[in-house]
Amino acid sequence: MATKITPRLIELTYEAALRAYWRKNALRKFLRASHVAESFVSSWSSEESKRELLDRLFQKLQATDKGKAVIFEMARNLSEQTTFPDLRNWEDSDEKIQNAHKAVQELKSYLNKQDIEIKTEKERKEAQAKARKERQKIQRSLTDKSKLQTDLDTMHTKVGTQEGGYEFESWFYELLDFCEITNRKPYKSDGRQIDGSLTHDGTTYLVELKFTKNQSGVTDIDSLKAKVNKMADNTMGIMVSISGYSSISINDASGNKSTLLLLDASHLYLFLSGVMGFADIISRVRRHASQTGEAYLAVNKFNG
Repeated sequence: MATKITPRLIELTYEAALRAYWRKNALRKFLRASHVAESFVSSWSSEESKRELLDRLFQKLQATDKGKAVIFEMARNLSEQTTFPDLRNWEDSDEKIQNAHKAVQELKSYLNKQDIEIKTEKERKEAQAKARKERQKIQRSLTDKSKLQTDLDTMHTKVGTQEGGYEFESWFYELLDFCEITNRKPYKSDGRQIDGSLTHDGTTYLVELKFTKNQSGVTDIDSLKAKVNKMADNTMGIMVSISGYSSISINDASGNKSTLLLLDASHLYLFLSGVMGFADIISRVRRHASQTGEAYLAVNKFNG
């Protein structure tokens, strides 16, 4: 093994594996081909996300020289990829493939650089020892939960501005990607601007994001309703309003066969605090809407 197993190499290998495979079965095949133990691959439960599995895997592999050899094999296999079959046939396949190419190219460049620099067995052993000492410093990925919270906190000074609105939009889709919730970035449909969509538990939700100083009102609700009503029967809408909603707008969104779910900043911070996953929050509000017809459920009533 003529490559230093450094924190940077581990981070790049992690990122490339995360970007190159979207479906769980495809990632399983890659891990087996890279000689990850079958007992570990078989331990992947349906409740554990792809990101959670990779976190657990990389932490385990760093503990032994044999594990580091597996990381090296994964890195080499990923660096040789030029096509990404698992990323085809998605609505945002071009973006997924572009991100995968970037991650793989960064890994390949790093490996090439190391191949040039490494000359002796002594250097390799010193690099392995250093990697063992520094493994606690390895960060998961560029977009982790603590960064999401820091970015949202920073954005609050821009509430009500166009710049803040664009940043909030970008931030929200980073959150969805972090949670591995299938989503589509903003697009236009029949001349109407759609803030994007997400799919959860078989339902597609049109997304409406509000980063305004004032609470969202009836006009905002009616606008999202109109967009949803033009779509297929199984389509619903999710509005995320950083400043919340007026009581009138909540009433307007609610009712028999309501097609909207309403979230605000408290729901975002419930996720960021680690209390609940974001998909679980959507499910909780959806269940409440199905049982009561109410589109909004305050966080302090989640246990009610």
